[in-house]
Amino acid sequence: MSILKSNLNINSEQYKKNYLDYQSLLAKLNSYLQNSLTPHSKKTEELARRRNKLLVEERITHLLDPGSPYLAVAPLAGAEVYEGLPPGAGIHTLIARISGRKCMVIANNSTIKGGTYFPLTVKKHLRAQEIAVENKLPCIYLVDSGGAFLPLQDEIFPDRFHFGRIFYNQALMSSMGIPQISVVLGSCTAGGAYVPAMSDETIMVRGNASIFLGGPPLVKAATGEIVSAEELGGTDVHCGISGVSDHSADNEVDALKRAREIIASLGPESSSIERLVAKHSTEPPLYDPQEIYGIVGADLRKSFSVMEVIARLVDGSRFEEFKAQYGKTIKCGFSHIYGFLVGVIANDGILFSESALKATHFIQLCNQRGIPLLFLQNVVGFMVGKSYEHDGIAKHGAKMVTAVATSSVPKFTLIIGGSFGAGNYGMCGRAYDPRFLFTWPNSQISVMGEDQAAEVMAQVKFDNSDNPTCHSERNEFKSKIKEKYRNENGAWYASARLWDDGIIDPLKTRETLALAFASSLIAQDSSSRFGIFRM
Repeated sequence: MSILKSNLNINSEQYKKNYLDYQSLLAKLNSYLQNSLTPHSKKTEELARRRNKLLVEERITHLLDPGSPYLAVAPLAGAEVYEGLPPGAGIHTLIARISGRKCMVIANNSTIKGGTYFPLTVKKHLRAQEIAVENKLPCIYLVDSGGAFLPLQDEIFPDRFHFGRIFYNQALMSSMGIPQISVVLGSCTAGGAYVPAMSDETIMVRGNASIFLGGPPLVKAATGEIVSAEELGGTDVHCGISGVSDHSADNEVDALKRAREIIASLGPESSSIERLVAKHSTEPPLYDPQEIYGIVGADLRKSFSVMEVIARLVDGSRFEEFKAQYGKTIKCGFSHIYGFLVGVIANDGILFSESALKATHFIQLCNQRGIPLLFLQNVVGFMVGKSYEHDGIAKHGAKMVTAVATSSVPKFTLIIGGSFGAGNYGMCGRAYDPRFLFTWPNSQISVMGEDQAAEVMAQVKFDNSDNPTCHSERNEFKSKIKEKYRNENGAWYASARLWDDGIIDPLKTRETLALAFASSLIAQDSSSRFGIFRM
């Protein structure tokens, strides 16, 4: 493959400003991530110790293969959305190796509101299950939860993708042969009792674990019966009487060790991944990835060359470009990241008809060859205007969107700048089911930019009105629209609501993508549903 040549001037004032501005974004990201890793207070930690319970991060450490890397999913979910709920939404979800096998771990954090489920906790749990289904990953549930957060029950219980969907997914995974193991480490109440009850195998920790559809207070209210949690649904009840649980453990360390043994008994994972991994040793990029900070900056109004970014992401800065002289506002080509062969589709400007046709052709090539796709988004959308509409840009854009939607190879999306309008769709946004979607701290996503939205809405409100308005009233209206868009289109707002699978430091992008590739290609589907036709 050809080696990309960089024209970056690291001594320019713009580069220095971009680099400095990006450091404040990284500081905010690291603060959020640190809070998501250890969100508990001293008081809740002491309470856990008195109950002979490990903290959630300690449980995960005992479960995973020592020293193995893992991929956290949506670590900033719920950040600044609910009062008293830190980043993470009270649940840890991650892909990691257990006994040599990649698994999805879903772990309740009982030090946060008793491990109860907020609406975004449910959404995060469902996203983890979705990833597990799509990539055929065994699920390990570390259960310690009080169930639904009752004050918000209308946002948790009744709808299609609310709490009940968790158990629906478990039934589907069981039918697909995807293993599910539960380790009950504390409370498992009401609907949450179905998590271990619907697992292939369940382990309970004596003294702390309990499973029941209705806890002691509900039993007393409903029947007048007075019973303790242990008598109602403790370890001895479910391992010796009801049969709901299969294994008992004297402590958490023993329970987590038993879970590792169960995973080991599943056997090796089937994978054709070797075909997609380069036989040569992985090369680092020829150029320093840290220079990405100075290339992209924090201001999306400043354009940057996506080829400079690619040169700092791919192995050896090698990139075999496809149709280099055609549709130049989109870059397509083949490359490797940590040895994984991928087809890269990256925005380098606005999307024209030629850009859409070029990308469609390239998507078909990758599907024919069984090569995964990586989309690098920095797109304001498709070109608008009379001549472009007459030229059929809607028709050509639809071809690109159709190719993305029907592509059978794994797709991965990274938003490195803006993601606006239909450009988000054509570049495999969340609605188009990429296996994983990550963002950088400088990214933004909305139906359009704040300036465009303000101007469009001002025209709709004022230009067709019979009542004349003064210039100041119009500007005040536009300022409010811009402020609303600024508050809602940033990376932090998006990640808190699970519009992505996590914000990542550009410097950690290669490692993150490699973990995502390795997790996804187990379930690689190389069947192509269309032939190649000229664009």
